Amino acid sequence: MVSQASSPSLLEALSSDFLACKICLEQLRAPKTLPCLHTYCQDCLAQLAEGGHLRCPECRETVPVPPAGVAAFKTNFFVNGLLDLVRARAGGDLRAGKPACALCPLMGGASAGGPATARCLDCADDLCQACADGHRCTRQTHTHRVVDLVGYRAGWYDEEARERQAAQCPQHPGEALRFLCQPCSQLLCRECRLDPHLDHPCMPLAEAVRARRPGLEELLAGVDKNLAELEAARMVEKEALSQLREQAARVGTQVEEAAEGVLRALLAQKKEVLGQLRAHVEAAEEAARERLGELESREQVARAAAAFARRVLSLGREAEILSLEGAIAQRLRQLQDCPWMPGPVPGLPPQLELHPGLLDKNCHLLWLSFGKQQPQKDSGKDGAGSQGGEETESLRGDEAKTERQSEVQPQSKDGAQTPKEDRAQTPQEDGSQAPKVERAQTLKEDRAQTPQEDWEAQIPRGGRSNKKRKFKGRLKSISREPSPAPGPNLEGSGLLPRPIFSCSFPTRMPGDKRSPRITGLCPFGPREILVADEQNRALKRFSLNGDYKGTVPVPEGCSPCSVAALQGAVAFSAGARLYLISPDGEVQWRRALSLSQASHAVAAMPSGDRVAVSVSGHVEVYNMEGSLATRFIPGGKANRGLRALVFLTTSPQGNFVGSDWQQNSVVVCDGLGQVIGEYGGPGLHGCQPGSVSVDKKGYIFLTLREVNKVVILDPKGSLLGDFLTAYHGLEKPRVTTMVDGRYLVVSLSNGTIHIFRVRSPDS
Repeated sequence: MVSQASSPSLLEALSSDFLACKICLEQLRAPKTLPCLHTYCQDCLAQLAEGGHLRCPECRETVPVPPAGVAAFKTNFFVNGLLDLVRARAGGDLRAGKPACALCPLMGGASAGGPATARCLDCADDLCQACADGHRCTRQTHTHRVVDLVGYRAGWYDEEARERQAAQCPQHPGEALRFLCQPCSQLLCRECRLDPHLDHPCMPLAEAVRARRPGLEELLAGVDKNLAELEAARMVEKEALSQLREQAARVGTQVEEAAEGVLRALLAQKKEVLGQLRAHVEAAEEAARERLGELESREQVARAAAAFARRVLSLGREAEILSLEGAIAQRLRQLQDCPWMPGPVPGLPPQLELHPGLLDKNCHLLWLSFGKQQPQKDSGKDGAGSQGGEETESLRGDEAKTERQSEVQPQSKDGAQTPKEDRAQTPQEDGSQAPKVERAQTLKEDRAQTPQEDWEAQIPRGGRSNKKRKFKGRLKSISREPSPAPGPNLEGSGLLPRPIFSCSFPTRMPGDKRSPRITGLCPFGPREILVADEQNRALKRFSLNGDYKGTVPVPEGCSPCSVAALQGAVAFSAGARLYLISPDGEVQWRRALSLSQASHAVAAMPSGDRVAVSVSGHVEVYNMEGSLATRFIPGGKANRGLRALVFLTTSPQGNFVGSDWQQNSVVVCDGLGQVIGEYGGPGLHGCQPGSVSVDKKGYIFLTLREVNKVVILDPKGSLLGDFLTAYHGLEKPRVTTMVDGRYLVVSLSNGTIHIFRVRSPDS
């Protein structure tokens, strides 16, 4: 179990983005707290409210808007107190113009006070030297803490100032909140207590906090326990997925080795088996990704709520804690009552089996078996079908495909006879050989059955279950269909660009310690590309023929993510920073980006002297000196915070093209952020849009990783059709780029790069 998180400090709360609104990215104004404990400006929440509901921009939870509007959400007194402290520290610049004394105008009719040199932490007033000396000598204020103004502005007395802060009553200005009405659960000042709470039992704030703090701390401990369970479950899922991939890779190798010695007539079966393996792994990965996504989402929500509650309990004043106590308790109970229920654990990894009847041209030589886990000791209620350990599921192709393969004659009698003789001489160590031979003979004799009966005949008894039908359903969920047909004016007319394969090469070099993970591509010089290998922390140079040209040095510890080449410089993102370096690795400047985004897409502008980067729903453009040239929200302020551009590129016409994972669409906008085209139709096959590239005519090439496709869209974002598919050798395409406007470079998940020449219709 993980240890309890340490309490945050006041300095961390003041210096972090805790006091910034995640919608407008500015300091909070009139902060309102949602039931999920996320805080935003009141005006920003009003823009998100629609139909009596709004969705939290961070956790995406739907929240009902009170009848009185967003102003009825709870006011965050805790944040207000911290903001007051920040504003007081920043209220004036001693070098530009000294602040005036707050007491001098009250004495002698002076219109303006003298220059302030001190500050009273109890009165929250700036004082000149004379008023500060007098402040210490009066009966009412001689106990007040008067400190040096320069040190106060530097933050030396933040803790003392925070101790002396008091929340003000919103109904009676100037009166501090001092009591808690127990029946009404409302904070009161002295004026509020007189009417209508005169007869209600009330408690001082300090006493009320002491009484209610243990309950909140107990709820917080329960959420910490849930966080530990979520983290452990996430690690188990990742480990299971890693083992599945390793075993799948080994099985794939076995399939390749077994198929090399088989006759030409059975190569179609080899492709079928590999297809089954890929489909199984894709289905398992899809299920694991869904579980991991849910785990990470719930962990993030729980961690944010716990951090907020811990901050309030550690740093909040009594009034602030009590004002938020109800919301915090409700949220923490809600999180505790929703423990993680692990989903079904995937079956054992697939195993390769070789059929004994190698001379039988009508039988399958290869098939995959997917094991099923043994039932738990306390789950023996499943009946006889769960007894006997593991069950085996055999998958084979449809009857029509088998009949077509049976018409192909063997290539060599000797080549087919040798494996059978070896198989016949193998000792039957476990007694499982004879049943396999009987099953092969039965399959040959039952060819007259219907396709459905023939399918069921090859399934072992333990495998004829609903699991088979479920697996077939998963195969259908992986889209193998072409994209929707283009319009009548393009279909069959030859007006679309066509791919011509150029070359293919690996990117793993002898010095690499890990398998490459390509996260960025861009053109680099004449007929060269720059490859961002995040796993090996390198920017590698290759020619379009696959020749390795060396690397562009990166700062130590940086893992380049997205990359773009400018005039005599290279821009790339790494973590939450944007770097601009020279070709020899010298850092020219770096800029901090938003911490709320895992990766940031960068793209070079057509002029070559500016770089664009996607930051929390915005697009920021920097010049070569590192200054912010422009910043806009795709679609304008109406869509603020609603887009997440994971991939970004620019067109020769000066437009921006991005893959929006929030709206699950491809968006095209001009240099001012106005959307001129967007596509999120059925041509995406339900997948999240991937990497985007644009050729010299403005055609958009969009990667769909889950279905092994690159589709083509017109310059305004309308789908035209498929450009590359699995038949072109695409297997999990990851990132693309366009070189010279006519060479499409595609990287695969295994680190291989394919290069295709884009043949335009008029060439």
